[in-house]
Amino acid sequence: MNGWWFRRGWGFAALSALLFFVAAPLRSHDPITTRLTWSQEISRLVYARCATCHHAGGPAMSLTTYAEARPWAKAIRDEVLTRRMPPWGAVKGIGEFAGDPSLTQPELDMLVGWVEGGAPEGDPALLPARPPDFHVPAAAVPKYARTLVVSGSAVLSRASSVVAIRPKNLPENGSLEAWAMQPDGQVERLLWLRDYRRKWDRPYVFTKPVRLPAGTKLRVSGTGGAMLFFAP
Repeated sequence: MNGWWFRRGWGFAALSALLFFVAAPLRSHDPITTRLTWSQEISRLVYARCATCHHAGGPAMSLTTYAEARPWAKAIRDEVLTRRMPPWGAVKGIGEFAGDPSLTQPELDMLVGWVEGGAPEGDPALLPARPPDFHVPAAAVPKYARTLVVSGSAVLSRASSVVAIRPKNLPENGSLEAWAMQPDGQVERLLWLRDYRRKWDRPYVFTKPVRLPAGTKLRVSGTGGAMLFFAP
């Protein structure tokens, strides 16, 4: 009798363990509560904003397929919500720069909605016909631009157009703010870098040159100052 109960107990335990391991993957999947899918909206967003780095052979892990991106879905959500990704450095809303990969608020809402809605794949037939070219050239400072290094403050002796700005010797995790106070008191905020990473070192090239009148006072707060580039 004791042996029968032992065998019965062992069989029940084994069956319970088997059911646990079979059911575990099912419990790990989030319920689908969104119509946003990888195949339609999210793949195109990732290709446009993330895949310049996150592609096969790139500097970071590839996220160009659903199989690659799905395990990272919640980590992607957390990184974009804190604006650590895409890596850019400039605070959104201060200055408009060429090549800015930062997500707009609607794009951010879309990505978060997809993740929190279960991150569904959708119909693979709806994927783009082919992935775009992920090797996008960085925005460049015009070749003949004049350079002014500002550490603290400087005053423009004549009307000038700022075309780009670049931090100078800004330390890791440092912050920098640059702005221009025009003679009439109007303030033009040019750039704000926060929690800086040296690997992000680049010139921030304005989408449109910022025209400033003579007598404008330039201010830069942050270790090392900044290089301002002006149209020739």
